[in-house]
Amino acid sequence: MDTLYFFISHKPVFTCFTAVFFFFFFFFFFNTLAEQSLTSDQKFQACAPITWGKGPKISYPFFLSNFQDAFCGYPNFHITCKHEYPVLGISNGDYIIKDIFYNNQTFLVASAVAYEEDTCPTPLHNLTLDLTPFNISPDYFDFYFLYNCTSKPPKYLTYPIRCATNSTVYSFAGFHIEKLEISSNYSLDSCNYFVNAPLHTGSDLCSLFHKNYTEILKMGFLLNWTAHTCSTCEGSGGRCGFENHEFVCFCHDRTHLNSCDDDNNPNVPAKVGIGVGAFLGGVIACVIVFIYLRRRRKPYAPSSFVSKSTTSDFSKSDIEKGEHYFAVHLFSYSELEEATNNFDSAKELGDGGFGTVYYGKLRDGRAVAVKRLYENNYKRVEQFMNEVDILTRLHHQHLVSLYGCTSRHCRELLLVYEYIPNGTVADHLHGERAKPGALPWCTRIKIAVETASALAYLHASDIIHRDVKTNNILLDNNFCVKVADFGLSRFFPMDVTHVSTAPQGTPGYVDPEYHECYQLTDKSDVYSFGVVLVELISSMPAVDITRHRHEINLSNMAINKIQSDALDELVDHNLGFESDNTARGMITAVAELAFQCLQSAKELRPSMEQVLETLKEIQNKDYDIEKKTQETDIPSDDVGLLKSGQLPRSPDTVMMKWLSNSTTPNISG
Repeated sequence: MDTLYFFISHKPVFTCFTAVFFFFFFFFFFNTLAEQSLTSDQKFQACAPITWGKGPKISYPFFLSNFQDAFCGYPNFHITCKHEYPVLGISNGDYIIKDIFYNNQTFLVASAVAYEEDTCPTPLHNLTLDLTPFNISPDYFDFYFLYNCTSKPPKYLTYPIRCATNSTVYSFAGFHIEKLEISSNYSLDSCNYFVNAPLHTGSDLCSLFHKNYTEILKMGFLLNWTAHTCSTCEGSGGRCGFENHEFVCFCHDRTHLNSCDDDNNPNVPAKVGIGVGAFLGGVIACVIVFIYLRRRRKPYAPSSFVSKSTTSDFSKSDIEKGEHYFAVHLFSYSELEEATNNFDSAKELGDGGFGTVYYGKLRDGRAVAVKRLYENNYKRVEQFMNEVDILTRLHHQHLVSLYGCTSRHCRELLLVYEYIPNGTVADHLHGERAKPGALPWCTRIKIAVETASALAYLHASDIIHRDVKTNNILLDNNFCVKVADFGLSRFFPMDVTHVSTAPQGTPGYVDPEYHECYQLTDKSDVYSFGVVLVELISSMPAVDITRHRHEINLSNMAINKIQSDALDELVDHNLGFESDNTARGMITAVAELAFQCLQSAKELRPSMEQVLETLKEIQNKDYDIEKKTQETDIPSDDVGLLKSGQLPRSPDTVMMKWLSNSTTPNISG
């Protein structure tokens, strides 16, 4: 009792005793945690290889999500148990894993629909490997599925799909569909829809004629994967995993970086625990002593340390009340929730790969577009930071303005843009706002020039947009352009020729060389803009599966029409191509430029600066037929390539002329 009375009655001694107590408490607490981490091999045991049903052994980089933890493999490699084989979800479908060849990072898969018994087992979507670590092994055949054909196909070279056939329409599968057209004059235009499924068959297709299409589908195809190799870790007795966004090697003693035999100090976790415990104990001791001394000087005044800490602590709620972040205004979540009427679905303006955009009205009366990033997108924070960072550096009359955003610590990631009221170029060309003749040629060439101006500015700022398309070109009430959506944009270092990155973007607009080589350059934007130019002259969407299979991609269709002198079959007839000489001359010149932009090899494409200059010349040039007749001494190095109104048949002719006339060095290709 006397001892207790001594400590209580002597406040300095009591305060010091408390500080020392907390110091040793945290010291031993964190030290104990560190010691436990040294002896635990639970993660090593959790990542043991496992087999499900008739499938192969599952181990890193794959993991069976029903039985294993996520740290046992890569995020895109999680496998589920739905059939007698394990199943991997890839993009728009499920695929049975029949075998895995770990030595060469290849695995054999088959479409899960072939194993469905209660439905018509046919693939309804093409395989899409964008944004995945997988690619198809080169040795494969295309197995085509054609649905709802109005004419009956011949029996040879085809496999009937009886569950999707009735008295009026026919569905079938087959290899080498082009031979069907040639040998029997069968018109594939009679088919409403088709899907292309890859198939690994070896070299003997004749052996498949006695099988039905489901048996053929079950043969599957090979996929290659990209991931950190596990051989070093396994060779040292460890098991590979993926934790905290990096490769790790789980061993009996602890987690290593590469192998169980690496030189990492095994006592590092213990030292970290001891250091953290000692640091926190010391901090708490200092805080207690500081508070005590302040109270002794001002016994009846509240602690200034406490009052300051409550107003300067950078917590989540206080950050949202701040003024700026990345030099833009910070909005609170509640303010934007109110502006969009609790994100009312009736206020949706559009839906993209990273989030939904809502119309809103701020308390100060400004109309805004609020982009709400998806909660389930694991890259949402990176995309959010990227878009804010880029938009705060850019100021151009034809780029959408960013008003602000929420804190990255907010419950949801929201971006606030100026509201552009007149929809997108896609809406006016072939969407809900499209009307014959409503978007005249003079407006379309203006859109092309302003969009090229924005993209040329981005490239001059060392930024590649990566998702140029008519859905990302907004229009105000005066049909002035505002280029939007920088979520996929990337800064482009000046000292490199390309950036290697997994293919992203929108089908129909993606540079084919970028898609094959994963090499991003400013010429990738030029290709996408070439598709936009073709949309402007044709009023057709970039991808349309109802068109002939050779013309589903508008870029392929445009190249074929231009090479065969059939530009009139491509151009929207409401633009006066056949009746107005000025419109005809300008459209023909824009078609040339689009042809140049759509070249497969990036070296043959012009730069965006050259594209802009050419469009300005087309816009300002007098295409009156009488003046053209008088201008017989036009210089040979005129940017316009067509002097007679006839397109050259050879793309090489066009591009050699362009390259010989170009005076701007290509620093990116």
